[in-house]
Amino acid sequence: MIVVENLRKSYPDLEFDEVKAVDGVSFRCEPGQIFGLLGPNGAGKTTVLRTLATLLKPTSGRATIAGFDVETQAEQVRRNIGFVSNNTSNYDRMSAREMVEFFGRLHGMPEEALQQRAQLVYQQLQMTEFLEVSGGKMSTGMKQKVSIARAIIHNPPVLIFDEATVGLDVLVGRSLQDTVLELKEQGKCILYSTHHMREVERVCDQIAIMHNGKILCEGTQQQLREKYMQDDLEDVFFELMDQQSAAEGVV
Repeated sequence: MIVVENLRKSYPDLEFDEVKAVDGVSFRCEPGQIFGLLGPNGAGKTTVLRTLATLLKPTSGRATIAGFDVETQAEQVRRNIGFVSNNTSNYDRMSAREMVEFFGRLHGMPEEALQQRAQLVYQQLQMTEFLEVSGGKMSTGMKQKVSIARAIIHNPPVLIFDEATVGLDVLVGRSLQDTVLELKEQGKCILYSTHHMREVERVCDQIAIMHNGKILCEGTQQQLREKYMQDDLEDVFFELMDQQSAAEGVV
């Protein structure tokens, strides 16, 4: 599971002394659950995810992945996560098969276990027809499937999707969402960051809406609609943004 407790991340700033990218964020994500982290650009979502993936160190607070502390047990955390973003790089001269299996070896998988797992992943993601296609010749959809395959090849219990559908066409984006739902059914703990409300409505069980580094609200879709007396999750989101703008004196 993912447990985040009062997480903070600040950066020095010449004008304001410091900028609080993440300011006291707390939440939990359980196995078999998709936790949606929503917010406009600059809300702090990516900073949270990069901290959980051990790419950034928190200023204060604590976060654990599968029981391992992201700051003091970073190596164990990386063994237990798969990370997919919209800008994951592929190697132009390596085939889909070579890239996926290369990452499996980086995770220390024995060769026989790697080959068995790889065949399962290729079938699950419908990759068999382009396994020998090099990265430089892949379509956007192919590249995204390779990115997901690389992230799940070592069968981690926790998966993090950071704006993974940005730049994808409608069909490829829908396919990625289907894959995320399948991974949930396998019992994966999934953190899913996006600013597209329709994606959230389709895949997420629990939702937290962020703004300026803070979580404004958290709950199931039904709980949030009832709390803010809205029929549509997008209307909940815009009402919260309007409230924050009014509180900050923004016209």
